[in-house]
Amino acid sequence: MKISINQLLADLKIITENNIEFAESLLDQNNETLNFRTSENSWSVLECLEHLNFYGKFYLPEIEDRITKSRFSSKKTEFKTGLLGNYFANMMLPKAKFNKMKTMKTANPIHKILDRSVVEKFINQQHKMFELLEKAKTVDLEKTKTSISISRLIKLKLGDTFRFVIYHNLRHIKQAENILIR
Repeated sequence: MKISINQLLADLKIITENNIEFAESLLDQNNETLNFRTSENSWSVLECLEHLNFYGKFYLPEIEDRITKSRFSSKKTEFKTGLLGNYFANMMLPKAKFNKMKTMKTANPIHKILDRSVVEKFINQQHKMFELLEKAKTVDLEKTKTSISISRLIKLKLGDTFRFVIYHNLRHIKQAENILIR
C-alpha cells in the first residue's frame, strides 16, 4: 500500500487527538465506572488504558530513539508499507464486530488495582506520540526502522510502527468506549 506521507501523519495525528479527547473525558468519571467490567474475564476501561500504557512504555522511547538516531532524512512524498508491518497494522484496526485477540501475560492488566493515574499517564503518552509524529516529518519513514516489543530481531519501517501502535491504541479506545456504553 502507498500513501502520501503528509496524509498518513495527518490521519495518525487525528486518531491521537481523538484518543486524548476521549481520555480527558474519562477524568470526569468516578473510579467505580472506570473499573467496571462487563464480566469477570473482561477488561475495565482502566485496564484497557493500562494495557496501552504498557506498550507505550516500550514504543515511545523506541520511536524517539530511532528518529533521533536516524541518518535517513525525509526526501519522499509517499510511504510504501512493508508486508509484515502492513499486516500487523491492519490486524490492529477495530472491526465492526470486535475480534478478540490473546495478549501476552505481561501486558494483561486484568484484576489489577487501578486508579485515575492510569488515564493521566495515557494522556501524557498520547501527547508524546503527537510530538513524535511531528518529529517524524524529518526522517525517512521507510528506511528508519524500529524494533517491536515481542522481538528486538524483527524490525518494522517507522511508518508501519506508527500505524501499528496508533491502530492498537484506537482498538482499545473503542473497546473502552463500548464498556462505557453498556
